[in-house]
Amino acid sequence: MTTSIPLLSRRLALGALAGSVLLTALPAMAEGRLTDVRVVDRDRDAVLPVYRFRGELWVAGEPGARYAIELLNDSRERLLNVVSVDGVNVITGETADFDQAGYVLEPMQRYDVAGWRKSKREIAAFEFTRHSRSYAARTGRPDDVGVIGVAVFREREAFHLPRPPLPPFPPFDRSEPRSGSKSSPQLQERSHGSAQAGPQLGTGHGDRERDRVGETDFERRSSRPDEVIRIRYDSRENLIALGVIPPERRRWRDRPSAFPGANRGYVPDPY
Repeated sequence: MTTSIPLLSRRLALGALAGSVLLTALPAMAEGRLTDVRVVDRDRDAVLPVYRFRGELWVAGEPGARYAIELLNDSRERLLNVVSVDGVNVITGETADFDQAGYVLEPMQRYDVAGWRKSKREIAAFEFTRHSRSYAARTGRPDDVGVIGVAVFREREAFHLPRPPLPPFPPFDRSEPRSGSKSSPQLQERSHGSAQAGPQLGTGHGDRERDRVGETDFERRSSRPDEVIRIRYDSRENLIALGVIPPERRRWRDRPSAFPGANRGYVPDPY
């Protein structure tokens, strides 16, 4: 297996190594014009569907589940992606701003931002948790909990030495779901009936995991991002209570029957 290795530099614009793959398209659940962004429940290996409500994008998280922000550079140029969770830069831990460090992706390269960056080799996993247990709240910044942001920057035109063509990448492998978890269920298929609002979700500082990156030079074409993707999140119950997700109607066949024991047949054989 062969992976592309970004050039080391003095500037902290990280080039993603792990989880890179050459792709041509993403499902409709992706958001973004330059960088496609999806939120993935890692424990169920399921992409979370995006709900549009009053001009905003929402996803429903599962309390306790690990998740990742999947980025795909869908352009023909390198892009810098400055990623924030709950108003915190996921690489530096600073209160998020546009001029901070981010992940540099080659054209058609994909990378899962799966945690808070602890070093070039390690992250602390993102986990959906109570607002009070979120990393932002525990570090004194509770006001912006519940939102994921990706600010995308194009690169200033500059002379580059010719690069050899990229070799084919191996199939992308996400972390295996935790033992005991169900296999790839779709969140929208669950029936919750009349859901009641619960504690707001935030993103915790989970277990340490290996995740290698390198460093590369990147000069932004502008100090303002070329694209900003903003996705809010909370539990499914809370999104139903807020009206983001419509409550599921009971099917006709699920309605109570006045004669549930009625049977036109005869006495069955004993088992």
